[in-house]
Amino acid sequence: MSCESNPNIGVQGHRGCRGLLPENTLPAFQKAIELGVNTLELDLAISKDRQIVVSHEPFISRYYCLDSYGEVIPRRLDMKYNFFQMTYDSIKQFDCGSKQHPRFPDQRNFKTHKPLLGEVFKLSDSLNPNIKYNIEIKSKPDFDDLYTPKPHEFVSLVLDEVRRYGVASRCNLQSFDVRVLEEIKKQDPDMVVALLIDEKESIEDKLKELSFTPKILSPYFELLSKETVSAYQNQGFLVIPWTVNDPEDMERMIAFQVNSIITDYPDRLIALIN
Repeated sequence: MSCESNPNIGVQGHRGCRGLLPENTLPAFQKAIELGVNTLELDLAISKDRQIVVSHEPFISRYYCLDSYGEVIPRRLDMKYNFFQMTYDSIKQFDCGSKQHPRFPDQRNFKTHKPLLGEVFKLSDSLNPNIKYNIEIKSKPDFDDLYTPKPHEFVSLVLDEVRRYGVASRCNLQSFDVRVLEEIKKQDPDMVVALLIDEKESIEDKLKELSFTPKILSPYFELLSKETVSAYQNQGFLVIPWTVNDPEDMERMIAFQVNSIITDYPDRLIALIN
């Protein structure tokens, strides 16, 4: 199959380029931009002092982070280091780059920390002023007021930062939590919204949970077929599957003519397209 059939397909670096460098870190975002991605995909959490931290989890993950002394975090302390109960200065002391992530054996490791969203904007815009951002607000009811603020406050903090750095026209906000998407629509009706669909969910059923129609559908890639992609695009949706890492799966998504692909290995996808 020739990828030249759709040369304009978007390439989104998942958490920067997690397959190559430590996830959601400044070096990973820089590398993804140097590789040539169109969009940086990243996740957010909130600290006790209401700083917006770029992190997939609202706590220090023992799977790929070391504690503030550079020691391995034992299982009994899993989820103990809760961002919502820590200032950002404390969060920054943890090394989330030196430990090899068990799922990514080719990842190059080095000491680094979880950055603030504003730092990502400043670095990335300095490297490519046209770079786009696909920003996930990580939220679920069980975490409300425990690990994360409630959706209203969470969304407000993120929108303020997006406006402060002038990137609203180059970003979309996404979430699995429909409460968050409803809040985005209330607080900023013009913000582009992506509905994330988990691998065990139904695209149609998830759509029915929303009171409005999002611009983007972002399902687990195995939920898609050529027919479903075409049908949703004909309804006006952009279809952006996650997270596609195997070259054969990438080729399949390109053959389906999805609008963009989220991947931990943007180098592989770019090589296929080029």
